[in-house]
Amino acid sequence: MHIRDPIHGAIEISADERALVDSPQYQRLRNVKQLGFADLAFPGATHTRYAHGLGAMAVATRVFDALAPKLDLPDRDRDRLRQALRLSVLFHDLGHAPLSHATERIMPPAADLRIPDWTQPLKRRTPGRRANHEDYTLKLILDSGLAAEISARMGPRGIEPSHIAALISGQKPPGGNPFTVGDRDLLPLLRQIVSGELDADRMDYLQRDSFFTGVNYGKFDLDWIVQNLETVERAGRVHLALQHRAVFAFEDFLLSRYHMFLSVYFHYASVGYEQLLQRYCDTSGGEYELPADVDEYLEHDDVTLTAALRASKNPWAMRIVRRQGYRLLLERGPFLDPRGAPDLEEGLSLLASSGIDGFITLSRGILATYGRDAPLWVRTPRGEVPIAEYTPLYERYAEPAMLSRLYVPPERFDEARRLVDS
Repeated sequence: MHIRDPIHGAIEISADERALVDSPQYQRLRNVKQLGFADLAFPGATHTRYAHGLGAMAVATRVFDALAPKLDLPDRDRDRLRQALRLSVLFHDLGHAPLSHATERIMPPAADLRIPDWTQPLKRRTPGRRANHEDYTLKLILDSGLAAEISARMGPRGIEPSHIAALISGQKPPGGNPFTVGDRDLLPLLRQIVSGELDADRMDYLQRDSFFTGVNYGKFDLDWIVQNLETVERAGRVHLALQHRAVFAFEDFLLSRYHMFLSVYFHYASVGYEQLLQRYCDTSGGEYELPADVDEYLEHDDVTLTAALRASKNPWAMRIVRRQGYRLLLERGPFLDPRGAPDLEEGLSLLASSGIDGFITLSRGILATYGRDAPLWVRTPRGEVPIAEYTPLYERYAEPAMLSRLYVPPERFDEARRLVDS
């Protein structure tokens, strides 16, 4: 069957894939907005992680199909790896919490989810660490009704839930590496398509978020990038590469992400409401919590959280429901001269001395985050080099883009303005 998508057109899915899409684990994403509070600033931004997962799967399929002829894989291995990749990208957002990342602060300790240790890199094996959406994603894939459905439908093709979790986590599953074909390890390549410098996730959400917010910054030449994809083998491990003639399209892709952070993802309205939601989570005394049990977790989505906020007498919940968000008073950003910009901490202290509440937010975005850990290679007439060494954009934007903001209650905004201007 085909699913009509405004970004990628008709997305084809098989009967077995449709059964997995129809699972309650994936259907929950119909009620989880992709951009949280962004629709308060961009009314069209009500698109969901459900649609994003399908779109990212379509992009990943295009990428794999462009690379497969160059890999010269046996038919059975090609079909198995293609299917595993499609499901990994489809399910990569399964564990996202309601509305925004702000609710991750009320997730239980990661240990309560009892995720297998093999899925966790050493840097994440911290005692007492709080769970995040990635932990819930892995739990849903490995230990829920979805796991049994995957095994039943994909097991005959040589695909197990652990294989999908491996591509999402980037860790090899127990029992050997299922992504080794002959003497080549394809895990690095497949992992980069799921989560890397040029992954299907970003290549979908930039276009999708641009379309639904009505801004032009997230657009880039996807066709040219896909047509110029290559692979590079190092010590038996296969990595993603790009022909040098398409690097300018990759640079445009990077800048699209950078500009989307500044114009959409860090928009002052949604950032301010996320802070109010955090205050609600911190002060509600456990009024709304996210359970460690994954079957119970399926009951939590934007609708559930919104209902809890509407029923609450917590002042921060009431502000969110009534759309009485704090107003932006001061801002320091990447394009402001810090020598002439106001000091936000001093402003907050000044307001506090006059009995005016306020808070400061810090939004931080990095142009490229995978360039050195999982390098994308560039194939040139003189050889192959990591993308970070090929394009000057990495050095130019090495420092993160940071936006600092000071917010105050709308009912005291004019008074606060006079104080900081005096």
